[in-house]
Amino acid sequence: MSRSRILSPVTRLALAASALLVVVLGLQPAPAQAATTFSGTIAQGIAQIPTAAESNSGYDRALFPHWVDANGDCQNTRAEVLISEADAAVTYTSSSKCTVASGRWFSYYDRATWTSAADIDIDHMVPLAEAWGSGARSWTTSRRQAYANDLGDYRTLVGVTDNVNQSKGDQDPSTWLPTYDKCRYVAEWVAVKIRWGLSADSAEKSVLNSYAASCSNTITVTTA
Repeated sequence: MSRSRILSPVTRLALAASALLVVVLGLQPAPAQAATTFSGTIAQGIAQIPTAAESNSGYDRALFPHWVDANGDCQNTRAEVLISEADAAVTYTSSSKCTVASGRWFSYYDRATWTSAADIDIDHMVPLAEAWGSGARSWTTSRRQAYANDLGDYRTLVGVTDNVNQSKGDQDPSTWLPTYDKCRYVAEWVAVKIRWGLSADSAEKSVLNSYAASCSNTITVTTA
């Protein structure tokens, strides 16, 4: 049988004094810190992004450690994205289920469907070099790792046709956009920049704004 905890007279006096302070002074317990969330149109989202010149000086892909196995289940970030984005049950290269072999994936950049995981690249919506030039160069390595392996927002990492991802490289929307679903791409690009507090240069913003005028997509994003 459980017992009620018996408070000492000193403890009871301290609790009573605390309660009295709340009543007399109107003190309230500090609220839990909530994550900042943005919700609005593409144009409103673009306005949230600071405008700044970009510099890739000092960039090295190794400064963004990836792909990591954050939860220790042997499936790294690439595998986690392949599993979450698959349109059909996946198979693995071994019984340990660490590496994905096959499934079915739709690459919205070129509207192609693939069944071999080898045909899918996991694209950083905002490429690592672009992130470096627009703010990540001042981050800690741990934050860069968190960015490079962000599973908290589906827009940061996206499975696409491998050669399409290679053609994109480190380019921003001022020099590269997918063949299809450009409004979706622009909205997701803006969402990732807001989520990670990244800036945009003037050429990039000009192209983003040109699509914002004709795209009806809305954005809801929580900052990382």
